[in-house]
Amino acid sequence: MPAAAAAILDIAENLKMKKLNAVLALALTLGAAAAQADDLAAIRKAGVLKIGTEGTYAPFTYHNPAGELTGFDVELGQAIAKRLGVKAQFVEGKWDGLIAGLDVKRYDVVINEVAITDARKQKYDFSEPYIVSKAVLIVRDDNRDIKRFEDLKGRKSANTLTSNFGKLAQRYGAEIVPTQGFNESVALLESGRVETTINDSLSFLDFKKKQPASRLKVAATEANGDASGVLLRKGSPELKAAIDKALAGIKADGSYQKLSHKYFGADVSH
Repeated sequence: MPAAAAAILDIAENLKMKKLNAVLALALTLGAAAAQADDLAAIRKAGVLKIGTEGTYAPFTYHNPAGELTGFDVELGQAIAKRLGVKAQFVEGKWDGLIAGLDVKRYDVVINEVAITDARKQKYDFSEPYIVSKAVLIVRDDNRDIKRFEDLKGRKSANTLTSNFGKLAQRYGAEIVPTQGFNESVALLESGRVETTINDSLSFLDFKKKQPASRLKVAATEANGDASGVLLRKGSPELKAAIDKALAGIKADGSYQKLSHKYFGADVSH
């Protein structure tokens, strides 16, 4: 075969291979996109968004006196599902295994006040933040000496020793009086056995809403807070986008604000 003819054949063969590779690359891309959209497609096909939650964490997810599952996160999950065009189905579980339940596909998402952290983002995806919690310095309303976190030095603060709030109090030089949680900390403060407690702003809002006559107040609020979002498996960008769109719509039409004031008496989105 003449050299010129052989060169032409080589060029033609190379063009065929390039076209074949391009087709294969396109097929792989489309396949990957379809796989990524599977979670959302499966949810819409089933007509159900399965949501993992504790059911024991008021006011976010708990059972009312009638035994019905309710709470801020529960109602938010129902609103998200409605905007996806499906029904919400809640699957309850203990916190220790709640996030891991995503791995075995017990549910599609977790809505349970899950803080967005760098460690969790390594393995999971989050929606845009839907709520923010900050550390607050709580005192009795007749206290005139504690006005900022720096005033804690040498003061007695009721906190759980291993909590971030307890560690924060220690960093400011407080003497920690150990408790088992928010309710016990507040009880010690009200009784005058301690001078303060550093605790969760959302928990305090819930407390004040239920007990408006309480003589406790917030003396100071930490500048930066912890944002929480809807937790979902990685590799489902379509589902994440749909949830983000749903959250944006819930905030835009005022539904979020109504829900926020219902449970906290304030806007807790930021």
